[in-house]
Amino acid sequence: MKKLEAAVLFGFAVAVIFCLTGFMSFEKQCDGIRGKVLRLHVLANSDSEEDQALKLKVRDRLLEEGREILSGAENESEAAQKARENLDTLTRIAEDEVKRQGYDYPVTVKVERTYFGTRVYDNVTMPAGEYEALRVLIGSAE
Repeated sequence: MKKLEAAVLFGFAVAVIFCLTGFMSFEKQCDGIRGKVLRLHVLANSDSEEDQALKLKVRDRLLEEGREILSGAENESEAAQKARENLDTLTRIAEDEVKRQGYDYPVTVKVERTYFGTRVYDNVTMPAGEYEALRVLIGSAE
């Protein structure tokens, strides 16, 4: 019986070591991702269907036109710096899309450190953590 207990205990210890090793490797990968990307965080005026649809239109427009503004950035800090240097332009793009969609909400655009939960986009998983983010606040941003 003691041999069986020892074998089970040894197997458990090996499993824990492999899990911890895998977790630490995953954490290193997460840290690598966090240092390479500038996240986009658009907050709608409210949770209404109309405001959520507007948020997606603003997001899509910023992704489309912001590509050129942020091109050449090799990491999070370079992308954040380019975004800061172009806040007026990014704000105009967001404001124009809000007006184009028939709304008159105020728009605030800023770069700031923000916590994000884990998020899956198609085949890319963005781990939870703090990221530099281009934050776009539409109206009350609720």
